[in-house]
Amino acid sequence: MHPPRLKGEVSPLSSPAETAAPIVDATRDAMVAAIRTTLGSAVVDTLVKPGDDIWVRVTTESWRASIQALKDTHSFDYFCFLSAIDWMPSPYGRGEDDPSEPAPVRDTVIRPGYTGGDTRMQMLVRLVNSVTHLGINIKADVPNGSFTIDSICTVFAGANWHEREAHEMFGIGFTGHPDLRNMYLPIDFEGYPMRKDFPLLARMVKPWPGIVDVEPLPGGTDDEKDGANEDGVKVEGAS
Repeated sequence: MHPPRLKGEVSPLSSPAETAAPIVDATRDAMVAAIRTTLGSAVVDTLVKPGDDIWVRVTTESWRASIQALKDTHSFDYFCFLSAIDWMPSPYGRGEDDPSEPAPVRDTVIRPGYTGGDTRMQMLVRLVNSVTHLGINIKADVPNGSFTIDSICTVFAGANWHEREAHEMFGIGFTGHPDLRNMYLPIDFEGYPMRKDFPLLARMVKPWPGIVDVEPLPGGTDDEKDGANEDGVKVEGAS
């Protein structure tokens, strides 16, 4: 039980734990400081989530050189993945929206996430130091006009496949990549399926995840055998 308050005493709005000093992650803070020294003006912004992770945003022009420096100087020698991020809100709304209902007001504000951003598209690379197991996320803006950025496949050979995927799905060009052929789609396919403004027709036809065909179970009720579910609703695809 809480002790009784004296007359006129003000009850605090937060507990002592909530007003305690913020958690400090000395290891990650020191790494960010070292990275800022190494990369200098190439660093646009950084973020440390104590006990969790590091984000470093670098300039577009320094993308390849920054990743090379992180590998050579700070031993981030394990390449995890590369991908693109399209921060533009989908003009078609969320997959969970019901297409039979009036369309809600669409949010058109681009919110680029940790360490900010000035363009619709960003690149994201995840690297890990294989000795200390410290991980880092590196981001860079992809110019809106050209959607092109330098390839890093000469720094990490494993990035070759990831860049091909980002090229195919997001329409991003990678300067210096030896072969940006499609891996999944026909070469004459039009559009980029992972862009937010690419229409996913299946999501427009019925609400996500949609109504699935259901086979009646052996020994089910007469209604279930007739294609109705437990609420008496006819199941799509049932006889």
